[in-house]
Amino acid sequence: MTSLLDKMARRREELTRGGLLRQRRCFAAAPGRERLLHPVAQAQAQATGKPLLDFAANDYLGLARHPKVISALAKGAEIYGCGSGASPLVSGYSEAHLKLEQGLCRALGAEAALLFSCGFAANTALMKTLFSAEDTVIADKLVHASMIDGLRDSKAKIRRFAHNDMAAATALLARHPGSAVLTETVFSMDGDRAPLGKLSHLCQEHGSPLILDDAHGFGLFESSPLPVFARLVTFGKALGGQGAAIVGSQELIDYLVANAREYIYSTALSPACCMGVLEALELIQQEPLLERLNANIALFRRSCQVAGISLMPSESPIQPLLVGESGKCMALAARLLERGFLVGAIRPPTVPQGSARLRITLSAEHREQDILALAFALTELIA
Repeated sequence: MTSLLDKMARRREELTRGGLLRQRRCFAAAPGRERLLHPVAQAQAQATGKPLLDFAANDYLGLARHPKVISALAKGAEIYGCGSGASPLVSGYSEAHLKLEQGLCRALGAEAALLFSCGFAANTALMKTLFSAEDTVIADKLVHASMIDGLRDSKAKIRRFAHNDMAAATALLARHPGSAVLTETVFSMDGDRAPLGKLSHLCQEHGSPLILDDAHGFGLFESSPLPVFARLVTFGKALGGQGAAIVGSQELIDYLVANAREYIYSTALSPACCMGVLEALELIQQEPLLERLNANIALFRRSCQVAGISLMPSESPIQPLLVGESGKCMALAARLLERGFLVGAIRPPTVPQGSARLRITLSAEHREQDILALAFALTELIA
């Protein structure tokens, strides 16, 4: 017991010294893209008369608070209760789960889908269930931690190529033909996109399955019609909900149902969540949410360019501002917080040493004045 407590204390001290200690912040409910932070922003809200503007969340299309999504989730709770009650293979698989899986298949032109409680569980399940020590897997250097953790658990040999470097990926596939290739459609910390057309062509040349982490791209860009062995989609980003799914062939999904421990031994995603996500999936097709989001992205990038603020190249809602040193990044985020803007301050090990950044995320729900105010605040603080 004492040795464990000593180990924990030493680790906390190491993280604190390096400016890498992660701590939670508690937020209270507020309308739209606004947040109240306990206790800091409570005092701020009293002084300024307004809460924080949220430029940190991944609710890219503003669907988390859409009245129709909330109504669908509430109806699901009335029908099914708050939870699913059991694992999917016992009694936790309902008509709500089936309808959401069918909706995802229609949206992606796929045969089958399998729901999970979160994207991390889905990705680790996919990696651990598909691969073993006999396999070699080729992955973009920046694929998500959930993929890396799942591959490590599988004991597969991981060969990583420099981010979006087609020459490096080609060289690895030439040495390991037939190996699966892993990438993200939109990279979560850089906001840029993978060269999916080129990667797909390369995989077809070498008889290799292509596996996509589409967590940050699904719902924001037209889904790739290219042949994909498996695709991860999450519901907590563009769809504004909770949960995730693996989408692919019926053969793949049947295999995961029979073998994926994260699916077999976990309580199923709540049916109420499924009904909310299905409504969000339909709203993406019905409302001009993406048009508003793209207009906001263009406005923010244009405002920063005029002000001489250099953003990393990104067409997505993820707009990173490279700062470099972790302490400097945290200080800048804190000063923005004082001015009423909540932004993500991303440090190692999430990103490489020396590349700490503000991860500014835009939403269709942001107003023009909100975006201009943030750009102005950045201009003053960085100058």
